[in-house]
Amino acid sequence: MQLGHKKLVRRNWVLFIILFIGALSMLFPFVWMTLSAFKTKADVYSYPPQWLPSVWTWQNFKDVFDMIPFVRYYANSIYTSIMQTALVMVISILAAYALTKLRFPGQRIYSAFMLSSMFVPAVVTMIPLYLVVSSMGLNDTYAGIILPQINTAFTTLLLSSFFAAVPNDLIDAARLDGCGHMRVLTKMVMPNSKGAISTATLFTFLGAWKSYTWPLIITTKTEYRTLPIGLKYLVTESSSEYQMMMAASLMAILPVLIVFIFAEKQLVRSITLTGMKS
Repeated sequence: MQLGHKKLVRRNWVLFIILFIGALSMLFPFVWMTLSAFKTKADVYSYPPQWLPSVWTWQNFKDVFDMIPFVRYYANSIYTSIMQTALVMVISILAAYALTKLRFPGQRIYSAFMLSSMFVPAVVTMIPLYLVVSSMGLNDTYAGIILPQINTAFTTLLLSSFFAAVPNDLIDAARLDGCGHMRVLTKMVMPNSKGAISTATLFTFLGAWKSYTWPLIITTKTEYRTLPIGLKYLVTESSSEYQMMMAASLMAILPVLIVFIFAEKQLVRSITLTGMKS
């Protein structure tokens, strides 16, 4: 009995060490980025590399605003990410409810088509999508950035697994009491799926915030370009201002951290519930 306990303790310590090393490996890039944002150019290019700045400076943050229209890029990313997230979530919630709680002709075909769309690489549809958007005159517009990126397959399937867990008997009783579908959705289904909705919202926002290829293709004017594209201008053929890029990247992740802080509890709850189901 005592020998078994020792083996269990030893195994837990090994697991703890492995997880600790994994956590450090994931935390290292963020720490290095944060420290480099306050370094001088000489510190960034020094060899051997040094962890701490020899002189802590805010000049990199000021230089970012002087070198590129950072505020404009930032505002564009916030606007397009929020709008894209809102549209994706509204469509996905309605679609998930229809697929799990309603019956209509072609339901299985629609589900199969939606699932199959997840296996098509985005690069395959990039050129046809560009030709369609261009023919509609949506180049260099917010609509041209947002609408083609509304991909609801993943979020719809994620929400469907949680909406399906809401008892049908409860919904039928509400329908007999005179509740319409929208009332059932907003008062019964959605409150019981807060974790899944928060998770889907977080993933959708992250995907929209870091989107690079499509905004680069569909925009040519500075006033419509987003932050990931703007960061590219900090690296030129003649010089690479890595200390400025670290400062800009540090500012770029702030909205993501804010969204995660507000969604953390629901995200953990969603993961826990998913684990219980499995």
